[in-house]
Amino acid sequence: MIFVKHVLLVCLSLGLLLQCIQTQLIVNVKNKGGDVIREVITGNTTSDVVELQFRNTDGTIINQFIDFKSEVQIFRAYVLWEEELGFTRNKPFTLCFVSRFNKNEFISSDAMSKLRQKNPTAIRTPEEERTPEMHIMELQMNLKRTDVISPNIQRVCRDANSTTYVKESDIKIWSQALGQDMNVLMSTVRKTYPEKYPNCKDTNSITSPCLCHYHICVGWYPCGLKYCRGKDSAGRYLSYRCGIKTCRRFISYDFVIDKKYNCLWDDV
Repeated sequence: MIFVKHVLLVCLSLGLLLQCIQTQLIVNVKNKGGDVIREVITGNTTSDVVELQFRNTDGTIINQFIDFKSEVQIFRAYVLWEEELGFTRNKPFTLCFVSRFNKNEFISSDAMSKLRQKNPTAIRTPEEERTPEMHIMELQMNLKRTDVISPNIQRVCRDANSTTYVKESDIKIWSQALGQDMNVLMSTVRKTYPEKYPNCKDTNSITSPCLCHYHICVGWYPCGLKYCRGKDSAGRYLSYRCGIKTCRRFISYDFVIDKKYNCLWDDV
């Protein structure tokens, strides 16, 4: 079972001091290359959100943020500078991929608050490897207007003003699920037409727009609950929660980037 450090935080919201219970879970995961990745998973039952964060071996920081109320999932990649052919991008670069979240893909913030662990230094191995996902993110979001979907998008992606992406199919589902007018939601995005651009690895000009590919691997996460069967004092069979199911997932994103030098990893 999983150990959770319970931390009592004091949150400032609209000038009022509020108490928020936040839980934190630290997990060590060995990737397929043999490196150990340290994941930090936090859950806030008051806001009904969960966040998973880890640093890749290349220094990139990945955040997975889940807003259960709005059915929104955000993957944020904080990419360090790179150098190629004498050209240096000397500032970190942030990418955000926003998608609809299915509630059976991750345990709830309430379930997170109930986890325990006896050995926090152990190397964890997931029980299941999910089918790889491939997404073409054909829309770019205007962060100033995204509050109609979730107030967390602008906060999490604040450093990705022109590099926050979403799919039109998810916009349509949110329109139905949130009861929002489709035209209002589409006013928060602009189309980028990925089919019109060459792959960045096939583009010679380092300052030209192109179709970029980005891959994220989450090596371990609590993807569901386990239930066992037993008997109560009267001898009747019952089902009770007896643990968590853990998974690994691989996600690939295709999206239009304004300049190839913001997608240098595609040449590797």
